Amino acid sequence: MGQNTTAALRASLQCDRLALEQDFLRHASPARLLKAHSKLIDQYLNRIWQQLVMPVNISLVAVGGYGRNELYPKSDIDLLILLDTEPDAVLEKKLRGLISTLWDIGLEVGHSTRTIGECLSEAADITVQTNLLEARLLDGSINLFNDLHQAMRQQLSPGKFFIAKQLEQQQRHSRFLDADFNLEPNLKESPGGLRDLQTITWISRAAGLGTRWSELAQAGLITRAEARQIARHDTLLQTLRIRLHYLSKRREDKLMFEFQTPLAEQMHITASDNRRASEHLMQRYYQTRRVVLQSNTILLQTLRDYLFRETPPQYALNER
Repeated sequence: MGQNTTAALRASLQCDRLALEQDFLRHASPARLLKAHSKLIDQYLNRIWQQLVMPVNISLVAVGGYGRNELYPKSDIDLLILLDTEPDAVLEKKLRGLISTLWDIGLEVGHSTRTIGECLSEAADITVQTNLLEARLLDGSINLFNDLHQAMRQQLSPGKFFIAKQLEQQQRHSRFLDADFNLEPNLKESPGGLRDLQTITWISRAAGLGTRWSELAQAGLITRAEARQIARHDTLLQTLRIRLHYLSKRREDKLMFEFQTPLAEQMHITASDNRRASEHLMQRYYQTRRVVLQSNTILLQTLRDYLFRETPPQYALNER
């Protein structure tokens, strides 16, 4: 790909991302922004994949947050290049050219190159397995991608997945407790953050119960009112994280003191006689944190009952 084409794509990507930011600041819809950003990156990846004439027998796959169409403004773009066999020297050179081009136009990619067998082997790591659970085909061979999807489903044990994710959460909570005590919580990783909500939807996906809060309500795990309540708190955390990325101009998930006042101003949170606007913002955050922690605890128990005792959920969150 020529330098002029690369420069033009880089400039175009910057303009398109700026337009998304401006749209978000007008409408403040995190779901709209995350989906639109994912779709935008899809378009650039498809274009480059086709322009470089990548082989038809391999697949370009979105994984992780990008795979579930939740791409935050400054987050890495997680990709899997799925191969049908070990690459030869010609293909390796072509793949290096692909990744180099993506970085040259301003796409911050994190990538792995694997065969299906290697994916299955690496999926012994719960982080890799979770990323692959959310895999989404972008370009290339649909048959190869479908073979991966089928192989992953056959290998997946919802019960073992539950145990591994619960342990992973316990370890994460221990690591990030200090961030809460110094009043600069991590919106993604701290207890009561986005990861706690994602852990529930990951387990629910593995169990075949759906990934949206409304689907968990349909499955009987929560009531519709509870689904709406959790969705509101999910939206607040997403909004804060998106705004934090834009304010810091980097992948910053820690709600640092220097950003708390600007965030409050952006969200039209005003000071009162005895509290600064930033304090009102943090009060709202900690209220959400409390509800998320409570919901996570109860839903983990409900999912455990579903997976291991095969008894349907009996209670609403607010009744327990």
